[in-house]
Amino acid sequence: MIFGIILSVILSGISLAMDAFAVSICDGMVYRNLNKRKGVLIPITFGAFQAVMPIIGFYVGLAFNKIDVFDEFDHWIAFALLFVIGAKMIYDGIEELRSKEEELKIKEFSFPEVLVQGVATSIDALFVGFSLNSILEGASNVQLWAWISVCIIGVITFAISLIGIIIGVNFGKLFKKKASIAEIVGGVVLIGIGLKILIQGLI
Repeated sequence: MIFGIILSVILSGISLAMDAFAVSICDGMVYRNLNKRKGVLIPITFGAFQAVMPIIGFYVGLAFNKIDVFDEFDHWIAFALLFVIGAKMIYDGIEELRSKEEELKIKEFSFPEVLVQGVATSIDALFVGFSLNSILEGASNVQLWAWISVCIIGVITFAISLIGIIIGVNFGKLFKKKASIAEIVGGVVLIGIGLKILIQGLI
C-alpha cells in the first residue's frame, strides 16, 4: 500500500516537473548573468510552487465536492502567462538582433519573471492536489501523507529543474555573443509549452 502511494506520487512529480524542466533550460540559456545563487533560486522557486499548489488543491478538494469549474480556465491562465513572457522574449531578441551595437544586450536575471513562470508551470499541480484524496485512499493518515507527497513532488521538481538550468547554461554558451538568438529560441519554447498546456486542457 505505502509503496504504491509513494510510486504514484513520484511518477506524478516527474510528470509535473517536465514543464518546469523545459522552462529551466530556457532560463539557463537566456539569463546571461546567472551565478550560483541565482541559478539555484530558479529550481527552488519552481519546486516551491509545485509543492504549494497541490496542497492548496488538496484542501480545496476537501472543502468542495465539485471542482469542475476550475477545469474551465486553468489551461487558459497558464497559456496566457507563458505566451506573454515568451512573446516579450522573442520581441526583445529581435530588437537586439536589429541593434547596430557590436555587443548585444545581456538579458538580466528577473526574479519577478521567474515567479510568473513558477505559477504558470505549476497550475496543473493544483489539480493533482484535487486528486490526492484518491491517490492516498487507504492511507492511515491522509492529511499527513498529503504533506509528505507534496514535499516529494517539490524535491523532484527542484532536482529536475536544476538539471535543466545546467543544460541551459551550457547550451547558451554555444551562442556566445548572440544571446538574442537564445532569447528568441527560449521565447518560442515557452509559447510552445503554453500551447501544449492549452491543447491538453481543451481536449
